[in-house]
Amino acid sequence: MRAGTPEAADIVYETDEPVLYEVREGVAWVTMCRERYNNAQNSQMTYALDDAFRRAVDDPEVKAIVLGGAGKHFSAGHDIGTPGRDLARSFPRAHLLPDHVGRPGAELLYTREQEVYLGMCRRWRDIPKPTIAMVQGACIAGGLMLAWVCDLIVASDDAFFQDPVSRMMGIPGVEYFAHGFELPPRVAKEFLLLGERMPAERAYSFGMVNKVVSRAELAQATAEMAAKLAVQASLGMWLTKQAIHQVEDLRGKRSAMDAVFHMHHFAHAQNDLITGNALGGVTGKSAAADNKKTDG
Repeated sequence: MRAGTPEAADIVYETDEPVLYEVREGVAWVTMCRERYNNAQNSQMTYALDDAFRRAVDDPEVKAIVLGGAGKHFSAGHDIGTPGRDLARSFPRAHLLPDHVGRPGAELLYTREQEVYLGMCRRWRDIPKPTIAMVQGACIAGGLMLAWVCDLIVASDDAFFQDPVSRMMGIPGVEYFAHGFELPPRVAKEFLLLGERMPAERAYSFGMVNKVVSRAELAQATAEMAAKLAVQASLGMWLTKQAIHQVEDLRGKRSAMDAVFHMHHFAHAQNDLITGNALGGVTGKSAAADNKKTDG
């Protein structure tokens, strides 16, 4: 077992329902429910999200999907330190990939992250129904991935977006590397190299966010947007999504993401060689403390 990797017996889940699912007036509301840990994403949650999205896709009455997070924050990113961090647990996989558990060296994380991070995010981006991310509070690192795979983003005015993994871990951004497509190149470099919080209004100015409202108005504004989608023809919306995705991929989005995924794992391997830990010794607690200190 790798240094810093929890044993399967050490995993303790705080809930059996990390994701809630509800359909209202043609809209599926998918809600992350690890509020105690600011909706940090472990595999339990990731596979529950995949199940919820599949449920919405399979339901002909669902015309649009909203993804949100319970509590103060949308998502603090990938789980790197809660009792429910389940890196050492096997799950029935969504792709034709081997189980990561027991793989030697760098192969463990490379295999797992192809499945639960890059692979699943690409699946969710290609959902044939329109998706809206409803973002409040923190949307950090892995949280960005969940927001960015959605077609539209509605954010509260207290939301912020951040990818601090280059600053903290020496890793060039999260696995679903859409930074250069969500932001202008020089802004994307600032976002990664400095790792600072980007307020919702600034994200809106670059087109990363579609609408910014107060926290009190967030649910209603998102519901109103979803209702406009729910009355449209499903095929037309699917074709529209595919059209824009085709443009993005012709511009190199998929191939760039493939290249950066390998850089990401080179950095993981380097960390492991130098520090004995693929995250460079960063834990959930140390990351939170560093982030609080850096951003005041």
